[in-house]
Amino acid sequence: MRVTSRTGFRRSVGSAPAILQLVIAVVAAYSVSHYGLAHAAPITAVTVTLSSLGFARDARPIRVLETALGVTLGITLSELILLGFGQGLWQLGLSLVVTLFVARFISPQPGFAIVAAVQSALVAMLPIAPGGPFTRTIDGLVGGAIALIVTALVPRDASKVALKDARRVLRTFSRIVDDLVIELRRGPDSDIGQVLDEARSTQPLMDQWRTSLDSAIGIASISPWLRRRLPELHRQRRLLTGVDLAVRDLRVVTRRLSVVMRDGAPRHEFADLLSVLVSAVNLLEQSLDDAMVLPLVRQNLILVAVKLNPDETFPDGTLQEDSVVMDLRPLVMDLLTATGLTSAQAQAALPTL
Repeated sequence: MRVTSRTGFRRSVGSAPAILQLVIAVVAAYSVSHYGLAHAAPITAVTVTLSSLGFARDARPIRVLETALGVTLGITLSELILLGFGQGLWQLGLSLVVTLFVARFISPQPGFAIVAAVQSALVAMLPIAPGGPFTRTIDGLVGGAIALIVTALVPRDASKVALKDARRVLRTFSRIVDDLVIELRRGPDSDIGQVLDEARSTQPLMDQWRTSLDSAIGIASISPWLRRRLPELHRQRRLLTGVDLAVRDLRVVTRRLSVVMRDGAPRHEFADLLSVLVSAVNLLEQSLDDAMVLPLVRQNLILVAVKLNPDETFPDGTLQEDSVVMDLRPLVMDLLTATGLTSAQAQAALPTL
């Protein structure tokens, strides 16, 4: 129970910026509708604001806008049905049917249809607004507009989350390659299959990093306070693109090595190559804080790249071992592009076959 309480406390503290943003947005939306437009109870202004911002990891302005549009769509359709057919049980069902069909037509995202349907149902069940037709639609538009404005002026700094996700991916990458080095040296007792399982489990980490980074870039693009971070975030985007491809390459290499190691013989040559790769990935993590180490990362990767010619470096290698060398080439190339090199520059670092 103590661990659960501690975890919950950390979660609450970590959500403090989002909570502050939500409170400011709700108060602003309510004030505009209630005091500015004289709407007695602007419930939809509040609910649209809360639904649009939420606690989602993906806080990109486009996601906020999509959610606001979905919610406002549900409100508008429900008000149209109320205006034409009145209020009642079958009108509630009709509102939901129309809203869900229209929402699914507009957007492939299931969440879009659900938030639209929730608001449509609320409008169909609540007492008719005293302000007349489409009062709640106007409140919904106010809520959506306030959510976007607050996203820009009171932003959640998603760059810290993206940086944390990037570190987690690179540390996992480094650990997997390090485990691979250990298994290659063990020979008959090796368990490459376990390393392959680790490599296959990395996709959720990549997806989290991509989501948080896209959110950070989207917010920084419209926020005057965070725009200065865009160059750093775009550099991280290049890093993510290269690392994502390299992680996929790593799965291929590990799967190939699991076949090669069936004979039980240790592969010290491959272990030595991959040990240098571990150092390069560790330096790549350091580059998140200091881009000045990127030349050193490239130097380590080039030390591996120049040896990736099976005829010269492994003249006595089997066909399967030669295949591993060939699979290592795109892995190293993608890591080089992660450091900022173009594909042509990375390709030039590899020996000609």
